[in-house]
Amino acid sequence: MGTATAPSKETFDITGMTCAACEARVQKSAAAVKGVSAANVNLLKNSMELEYDGNPKTVEAVVKAIDKAGYGAKPRSQAASVAGKAEPEFVDPQVSAKKAVLAKQRQLVWSLVFGVPLFYLAMGPMLGWPEVPGLAGMQGMMASAVTQLMLAMCVIFVNRGYFVRGFKSLFHLAPNMDSLIAIGSAASFGYSVVGIYQMAAALGRMDMAAAHSAMMNSLFFDSAGTILVLITLGKYFEARAKGKTTSSISALMNLAPKTATVVRDGQEQTVPTTDVRVGDVLVVRAGESVPVDGVVREGQASVDESAITGEPVPAEKGVGDRVTGATVSERGWFKMEATAVGGDTTLANIIRLVDEATNSKAPIERQADRIAGVFVPVVMAIAAVTLVAWVAFLDPANFAVAFNHAVSVLVISCPCALGLATPTAIMVGTERGAKVGILIKSADSLETAGSLDTVVLDKTGTVTEGKPKVTDVATASGAGEKDLLYVAAALERKSEHPLAQAVCDYVGDGVAADATVTDFTQVAGGGIRAVVDGKRALAGNARLMSEEGVDLGELAGTADTLAAAAKTPLFFARDGKALGLLGVADVVKATSADAVARLRQMGVRTIMLTGDQPKTAQVIADQVGVDEVVAGVLPDQKEQKVHELQRAGHKVAMVGDGINDAPALARADVGIAIGAGTDVAISSADVVLMHSDPADVATAIELSRATMRDIRQNLFWALFYNAICIPVAMGVLTPVGITLNPMVGAAAMGFSSVFVVSNALRLFAWKPSGKTAGAASATRAKVTEGVAAEDAAADTEGSTDMASKTLDIEGMMCEHCVAHVTEALEGVRGVKNVHVSLEDKNATLDAGPLVSNKKLEKAVADAGYKVVAVR
Repeated sequence: MGTATAPSKETFDITGMTCAACEARVQKSAAAVKGVSAANVNLLKNSMELEYDGNPKTVEAVVKAIDKAGYGAKPRSQAASVAGKAEPEFVDPQVSAKKAVLAKQRQLVWSLVFGVPLFYLAMGPMLGWPEVPGLAGMQGMMASAVTQLMLAMCVIFVNRGYFVRGFKSLFHLAPNMDSLIAIGSAASFGYSVVGIYQMAAALGRMDMAAAHSAMMNSLFFDSAGTILVLITLGKYFEARAKGKTTSSISALMNLAPKTATVVRDGQEQTVPTTDVRVGDVLVVRAGESVPVDGVVREGQASVDESAITGEPVPAEKGVGDRVTGATVSERGWFKMEATAVGGDTTLANIIRLVDEATNSKAPIERQADRIAGVFVPVVMAIAAVTLVAWVAFLDPANFAVAFNHAVSVLVISCPCALGLATPTAIMVGTERGAKVGILIKSADSLETAGSLDTVVLDKTGTVTEGKPKVTDVATASGAGEKDLLYVAAALERKSEHPLAQAVCDYVGDGVAADATVTDFTQVAGGGIRAVVDGKRALAGNARLMSEEGVDLGELAGTADTLAAAAKTPLFFARDGKALGLLGVADVVKATSADAVARLRQMGVRTIMLTGDQPKTAQVIADQVGVDEVVAGVLPDQKEQKVHELQRAGHKVAMVGDGINDAPALARADVGIAIGAGTDVAISSADVVLMHSDPADVATAIELSRATMRDIRQNLFWALFYNAICIPVAMGVLTPVGITLNPMVGAAAMGFSSVFVVSNALRLFAWKPSGKTAGAASATRAKVTEGVAAEDAAADTEGSTDMASKTLDIEGMMCEHCVAHVTEALEGVRGVKNVHVSLEDKNATLDAGPLVSNKKLEKAVADAGYKVVAVR
């Protein structure tokens, strides 16, 4: 048996699409080609993603099939090879959007140049406007009619695309919106030409009354031209609105720097970033963006990674640390070795996920596509029935009335609004998610997330930080903290145990850097023995201390308290006497409790799954407040638990970060991966949280619900519009004196699409609820409560003499800025009760007597903003 190979993929640029019927036709034509496994057409981006068998002839057949259907298709890879360049990883949608806007703008301007005079000539006499000399009255009526003919021909020529595409699709038995416009306008024009011949014949007989009657009742040049002008006006505004829906993808693409400084042959050279190769050595200075992903080989810097991770505090980078492309070096200088370039960088992967998501279709969109696919033929049939009904039964003596109603039906019907209702909202919702660090891989998962009722959370790395940290410090009677940390640093720096790294991270590189450590021995199941600066020292558990005859005294009770809180006590001793202990634990993330609380408010049940022991798991569960905890589970049991919940009728999301979570992520209705997790977990998930913040689980569900609400609103208005307007256009309300002029119908049709797109654009203003800027700071304070006693005392020193201050701040643009400023001010010792207002552009706080205005201004400046006044 042969192994199945993954299908090849190709991206096509599609031309000629104007509505959902076009989209459905192109997709159907491509999917029918032998060798094609899937075709996904995006009307907004005028593109198609194709999965096929890899045979070049299949691509050729797809191009021919789409051309036969009346549209154009150009494979991007072939276009790139003809130009002698590699296929671009991404195509900036704003480039094509700007071209579309400019093209529609030119078309609109010339339409108005000829359309406005046409409307004036036709409607001026009826509206009492001044008449044009030579074209007025009975004497000038023939000259006026011929002038209207010429102006209408000019308008039709400017807007000939509607006729070319409309009649071409009609010829292929796949009518679209352009077909409706073309038939309506052409019918008005043709009927008017017949009217001119009637006028000429009447004038030849010198029958002025008949000529005047023909002019008044048979000339519809103004309808033929004005319909096109108004449709083009609507299309112009629609193009502008559609361009805004792709702004986030363009913003992501613009994050990548265009040039890089590369060291070659010992010389620094500025080259395009596209020329950087893996292994190249690059130089990054303060204020410059990191060109690609890599590893620092020399120097150090403070790097702002907020564009990628969302973390407001700059990260300190030194030799051996990884740096990510599109992040910004705020201070310092370093050389780096490129490890990922082009489409392999972190930024490129983010853009790829967003791009793929906006190309995919949600189930609700596929339903809308099916409706749009039959919409145009049904409308054409309704127009025909309307014409026949008025001519045969309702007003047989007045063909002009029947004709008006039929044309009105054609031009007011709007499959375009129906087709845009869903993809615009999905594109904006997906891009809004990317903006807040939530990468949604498909429209399907975006839709499903809104209906979730159960969220299953992995513990380690999801609810908790995923690595041990020192949480508590306690010294023995008569011992000092300085001595404790000195011995701890000297011993643990030699150890390879995971807890040793937590101790080293806590004490820092400077402590005990020159200590002399000899006779280093690791005791299995106990800890460490060594000689530090000539004195015997110990590090380990209570059993090792007991074996070595060390009296722990009151430290034993402290250790029991820590153990009850799921923390590991590490004892340290020197010369047979206890120095103290450090409590180490995998601490709960700052926002985990907030995330669970938000999910509960949304009616979502939370379950924490972990392979850890029940006692430790329950302690963590109590801290974050989950509804249920399941401990001691193996990787396959996580998947079984998710499946079990699904069989019980629940819509389940699994949130995890490790390889062991991959089966459960794949099984869940929506798999959500922590961005800092493994590649396997991320590839198995439907949603990736780039900030590695569990609170973003609730945010993703909120975003899904907001997007689906927008989609339902769009579909309602698109269907409601057609359900109301088509009967009015047919003349149902004529008995009560309400009729619809074709020109009014054309205007309404054009702006219905603008309304739908504009409604989708409201999602750009959506913001997640429930996040508190100070939550992280509050939790970090609890984590370090042991050593932070002195800091807390310093913070409260002089608290009885606190002064209220207001800082006017420049540069804040969003809630992310508010979080930056809040954290910066809360980090100033002696500052309390910080409240930052984006609306008022200021911060209010209480400051101790030792807190100067300069200290506050510096804190805000270090966060990237400016204090313009302190009151």
